[in-house]
Amino acid sequence: MHVLTDPFSQTLMQRALIEIVILGAIGGALGCWIVLAELSYAAESLAHGMFPGMVLAALWGIPLFAGGAVGIVVAALAVALVGRVRGIGRDNGIAVVVTTLFGLGALLALAPAVPPGIQTLLFGDILGTSAGDLWLGAGLGALVLAALWLSHWRLLAVGFDRTSAASLGASPLLADAILLVLLALAVLVAVQGLGNLLVVAVLVAPAAAARLLARRMLPMMALAVVIAIAAGLAGLYLSYYANIAAGASVAGLMVAAYLLARGGVLVRQHAFARG
Repeated sequence: MHVLTDPFSQTLMQRALIEIVILGAIGGALGCWIVLAELSYAAESLAHGMFPGMVLAALWGIPLFAGGAVGIVVAALAVALVGRVRGIGRDNGIAVVVTTLFGLGALLALAPAVPPGIQTLLFGDILGTSAGDLWLGAGLGALVLAALWLSHWRLLAVGFDRTSAASLGASPLLADAILLVLLALAVLVAVQGLGNLLVVAVLVAPAAAARLLARRMLPMMALAVVIAIAAGLAGLYLSYYANIAAGASVAGLMVAAYLLARGGVLVRQHAFARG
């Protein structure tokens, strides 16, 4: 039993576990809609686009959450403006904006005044989660989950039949706006623990694995939450006993869960074909 309990005798590991539960609940539930609506690239874009704001927040000594929030707004506005330019294409425009903002953040990170540990903005520091981070994450997480519950029928109608959703009183434009706003909030919560480069793992990998294993939306969301929390917990154990970065361990095992689910589906399909 001491193998299971020793890691969580420390306060920082206890806080990391609570953060994993928060991230798993948000990432698993919202991630299913992100995967079904094909917004995975948008999640990565928002995470990378907010990087300059977080670096400036570190330089000016203000909360990272505030800098990340401003960074997300700037990135969203830039993507919207570039998308209106003819001859570029929306995907190309997003790629230009995201790489420009991420490059700007990297340049700012080279400034002599940048405090030590700036690399945690890229890879996260889930073991450095403070009590304030937990309260903020829990509040935003509750907001995201409540919004998903209230919007479930609308999102389901649009996801099932986008062209006919309006006849049921569900606007596709409103559904897309709800998902993007909730995605921005989820990125703000997750990026402090997993960083800009790893945040997509918790928003995509568990949901993608659950989609392979479940046919209905609610079971899929529940399964995605379970996968996210289980992979996150295993990642903390791996980090503790193997002495490797916690954020990378968590993200890596979430991706491994998807690969395991994918492999299981392929084996089952092969066995069915042979039988």
